[in-house]
Amino acid sequence: MSEPVLYIVATPIGNLGDISSRALEVLASADLVAAEDTRHSGRLLAHFNIKAEMISVHDHNERQRAELIIQHLQNGAQVVLVSDAGTPLISDPGFYLVRAVREAGFKVSPVPGCCAFIAALSASGLPSDRFLFEGFLPAKSGARQQRLSQLKAEVPTLIFYESTHRILASLEDMAAQFGVERYAVVARELTKTFETIHGASLGELIDWMRADPMQQKGEFVVLVHGAPEKEAVIDPEAERIVRLLAAELPPKKAAGLAAEITGLKKNMLYQVLIAD
Repeated sequence: MSEPVLYIVATPIGNLGDISSRALEVLASADLVAAEDTRHSGRLLAHFNIKAEMISVHDHNERQRAELIIQHLQNGAQVVLVSDAGTPLISDPGFYLVRAVREAGFKVSPVPGCCAFIAALSASGLPSDRFLFEGFLPAKSGARQQRLSQLKAEVPTLIFYESTHRILASLEDMAAQFGVERYAVVARELTKTFETIHGASLGELIDWMRADPMQQKGEFVVLVHGAPEKEAVIDPEAERIVRLLAAELPPKKAAGLAAEITGLKKNMLYQVLIAD
């Protein structure tokens, strides 16, 4: 008998051709498939002629379902968790279940695949070395603007999910907090027939979307360029320390020791010395 495992399986976000052969193999061999919406995931399984017992796992029943899934694992079952689309747990239920299964001593194994915000980031042309994924913002404008205000000085690329009914209002709130000139990208209906990826200033994006109501329909990822990174200033005392140390030590060692003393970055202090 194989080891009981809870598999976290990513499914397509639109184009069914994006499902992996490993995902299909795991789904086909599962004793139980836990789905956010059994009707939605049932159509996916039927498309690939996979017949499996299914149960729902969503925000309102996750704790109860965790107990049932652990019982299945105790009986040696292979269990798969899927969401409606993409990678489970990314702005979807599953956190409590995964933690409970791990704490019960069972293996949890990911089967990687589609993730809407990663797909959008890869095609956005925005910096991807550092990013901050926020998921869905609050539904009401006041709370949404408050959260955006807390994010406006963040340097990494900011990534949000948004729905048809709030996309225009969310862009307007972003423009109010980040400024109309801040560059952003709207990725709509990724991998689907009407996929759109459009980048411009927030002010221009709002005008573009108002001019074409069709661009307000679908599932959205909004990516916003991070705030400009403030240049750190080396205070005179830190400069004095690094120069004193450099009189007795090689520049790199002097910069490293000065960084420990001052809390500033080593490279910044090293640049002071080599600029002489």
